[in-house]
Amino acid sequence: MMTTQRRIETRPLTIAHRGACAYLPEHSLAAKAMAHAMGADYLEQDVVATRDDQLVVLHDIHVDRVTNVAAVFPDRQRADGRYYARDFSLAELQSLELTERTDAAGRAVFPSRFPVGDSGLSIPTLDQEIRLVQGMNASMGTKTGIYPEIKKPAWHHKEGVDVAQLLLEALSQSGYEQRPDQVFVQCFDVNENIRLRNELKCQYRQIQLIADDAWQEAPTPFATLLTPGGLTQLKGVVAGIGPWIPQLYSIADDGTVLATPLIEEAHLLGLEVHPYTLRADALPAGFDSFEHLLNWLIDAGIDGVFSDFPDRATAVFDQRAMSPAESAR
Repeated sequence: MMTTQRRIETRPLTIAHRGACAYLPEHSLAAKAMAHAMGADYLEQDVVATRDDQLVVLHDIHVDRVTNVAAVFPDRQRADGRYYARDFSLAELQSLELTERTDAAGRAVFPSRFPVGDSGLSIPTLDQEIRLVQGMNASMGTKTGIYPEIKKPAWHHKEGVDVAQLLLEALSQSGYEQRPDQVFVQCFDVNENIRLRNELKCQYRQIQLIADDAWQEAPTPFATLLTPGGLTQLKGVVAGIGPWIPQLYSIADDGTVLATPLIEEAHLLGLEVHPYTLRADALPAGFDSFEHLLNWLIDAGIDGVFSDFPDRATAVFDQRAMSPAESAR
């Protein structure tokens, strides 16, 4: 196992969170191309299923906060008022315009980012994105990896579709069985991660994402996963964890930022730590800049970081003269 000093000297992975989504609408092919050009080690793909069992790249099972679906298909919402990707065919989804994320009132979640509306972009399929990444790897001589997330697998199972199985089939058909080091598969649902490893025989490195229990992201006791006992249950199932950044520290009465034992405990079990999400325009309490937070995370021993700003993350690594990790690049 690497020592703490070795971890600090070795460059953590830059994982482009929904692509370079600080600059272009999230999960658009344009955002992925920009992140690739910025030198990200991995590009993230959140994967959901359409009505015709095609995999598209969307952060949510809903489409109303990132497209013009209400204008195009005004009568297709469910009883809760939301529009679900599962209720549309691939052709219907790709007829929509992808836009910057909005809240329930239609206001931009990040007002300083790409303007809402009129992007000229569409929802990509997983296959389209994989072909883009592989094509750019060929033309640029890189080995940028992919980092797909299985979104809401329990919900998808109730809808009659096995996203995990479809994802593994897509990865196999795209040739990743011959280069498994270029793939991480992530999921919040611990039961699905166990199923991936034991039932579906997933050969790729898996990451257990850790949310706050209040979010109800998955039927997983996340608070338990933050304990040594909970982490021990993950050993042999996943290669690492993806915690929420505020789970890595606390703030003392005098304002000092104190690391929780989570990173150290994960490393003792041989688990990598890839926290989320590093944003310059949404800093957590205790930090006054993107660079302040990232330098603190590096010193705490992270192995990778999800960021909306892959260019700024890479710039910090370069400023610290960190040597490249043994990663996809």
